[in-house]
Amino acid sequence: MEDIARIISEAKKRTPCVVYVKGKVKEGDFKVFGEGDYKILIGDWEEIKKCVDEAEIIHIEIKGRYSALPLLDLRKVEARVEPGAIIREGAKIGKDAIIMMGAVINIGAEIGERTMVDMNAVIGARAKIGNDCHIGAGAVIAGVLEPPGKKPVVIEDGVLVGANAVVLEGVTVGKNSIVAAGAVVIEDVPPGTVVAGVPAKPIKRTDEVEEDKRRIVRELRKR
Repeated sequence: MEDIARIISEAKKRTPCVVYVKGKVKEGDFKVFGEGDYKILIGDWEEIKKCVDEAEIIHIEIKGRYSALPLLDLRKVEARVEPGAIIREGAKIGKDAIIMMGAVINIGAEIGERTMVDMNAVIGARAKIGNDCHIGAGAVIAGVLEPPGKKPVVIEDGVLVGANAVVLEGVTVGKNSIVAAGAVVIEDVPPGTVVAGVPAKPIKRTDEVEEDKRRIVRELRKR
């Protein structure tokens, strides 16, 4: 936890942008593409603006403002990441995981092998999700940065979390459990248990649920 706080605190805050210019550009700490009068500049706006006073700015695309951390370099990831997913540097993505469009994964979060994070799900800072899980569309797995002593969410292997469910800070969801759609989980879930409701309560064992409703489809995990 202290390492994450230090990384965020000490990181240089940047305003990443893409700037299209016409005219003379001075050298600076940013990337320059193009030849002749027209160029594309990519980098921190605070650096770029010092070097374009003799150029005409045609268009600016601001990607963030005083951002502490960049997004994860996806070249390092052996998983399927769909366009529109947001994965912050410092997150860990397991082999053959699937991160769908609109999913957000924060710093320090860990996604296990062959786990699917569905559309618009949010995985908060330091949350730990095991192998062969499915985190449903719109679900929220709470993150913990403050207070620093708070235990993060732990979701063990083989767990299914339904659409729009919420798992709060400090909760552990045991292996092969199922969290029903829309449930709000505020306390630990024993392994092999189905929970539902607000707040979520155990309603049955997972071995009472039909196989086709609790099976992870491994074919979907192929890259």
